[in-house]
Formats: sequence, C-alpha cells, structure tokens
Amino acid sequence: MLRSLRAVQSHPSALLLGLQLLVILAYPFLDASTSGRAVLGAVQVSVVLAATWAVRRTPTLSWVAVVFGAPAVVFSVLEAFASQTSWVVLVSALLHVPFYLFVSYALIRYLFHDDKVTRDELFATGAAFTVVAWAFAYVYAGAQVVWPDSFIAHGGEGPRPWFELLYLSFTTLTSVGLSDVAPIDDHARSLVMLEQVTGVFYVALVVARLVGLTARRA
Repeated sequence: MLRSLRAVQSHPSALLLGLQLLVILAYPFLDASTSGRAVLGAVQVSVVLAATWAVRRTPTLSWVAVVFGAPAVVFSVLEAFASQTSWVVLVSALLHVPFYLFVSYALIRYLFHDDKVTRDELFATGAAFTVVAWAFAYVYAGAQVVWPDSFIAHGGEGPRPWFELLYLSFTTLTSVGLSDVAPIDDHARSLVMLEQVTGVFYVALVVARLVGLTARRA
C-alpha cells in the first residue's frame, strides 16, 4: 500500500491521465441519473486537483493553476446538477478552458525542460494530449451557448451534451475523422480547424522530440 502511494506521488501525470480515462469510461454509465452526475462532478473535481498537483512538478507558476482551478472546481460541481443552465455552462467553460490550456502548457514545458525522458514524462505526454482535448470540449460547450445550434449530430439538432463535444474534440485532435458530431456554424468550424492544427503540431513537436530523445539515448 505504501509502495503504491509512493508510486502515485512520484507520477502525478499518470494519475491525471488515469482519472481522465476513468471519466471517459464512466460517463455513459453515470450521466443518466442525478446521483451519477454528482459522482461525475466529484471525479471532475479530482481531475482538476490532479492537474494542479501535476503542474506543481513542472517549471511553471503553480499558483496560476490554483487561481484557475479553485473556481473550476466549484463550477464542475454546479454543472453536474445544472447542465442545462446556459450561464453555468458558459462560466464553467470560461474557467476550464484557460485552466486546462495552462495545464497543457505546463506539462509540455515539463517535457522540454531537459534532455532526459523519464517515466513520468511519458505519462505527461498522454496527459497533456488529453488535457488539450478537454480544453477544446469546453471551448465547444461555450461556443454553442454563444452561437446556438453550432453543432449537429445524428441525435438531432439543439445543444449537444458535453460528452458528445468531448468525443468531437478527441476525434478532431487525433485527426481520425470518426465523429458523428459536426460543426455547422462558421464560428464553430473555425474552432474545430484550430484544434486540428493543434493536434498536428502536438504530434510534430512533442511526440517527435520524445522519440528522438529516446532513440538518441538508446
């Protein structure tokens, strides 16, 4: 037990990545009920706290993550109970987007701060990627409040649930093009194009650097 706790403490990026994957797997089971959404809200809070903890190990200003993360925690809980309230969704997006973008910046800087590839940096590679996807999901959530009917899906028109927007974000960032959710408003399309460029640059800069450093060490 003590050994496991030490492993978690030494690899906060792994904890962040694991919690985000847990949300992805648990969301379809829990979103249908109020208690389930409360559990998801608590897990989302854990994701925010884990992200803040991971940033503390990076060469950035950890207090910035705290300033953004504290109100994001509050609105993670509020959004679990008021997911249809427009102003709650918009304010939550305005808080989560800069927080997650800062976390991704901190993790990427952590990856570039030396010429050694540690195990935690490998976890940080995946965590930073998923954090960017999370950030754009909140961008889309805020966009459809500002510009209604920005997205359409096979399930019909109207505001898309957050999990559908997260699905759109992951398929856009990875450039696999498998999403059945599509932007139909020009503002939303411009945001999707920005994420596509971000995904290409992430693979070109971050992953290529890590592969190069690993090959050079070998």
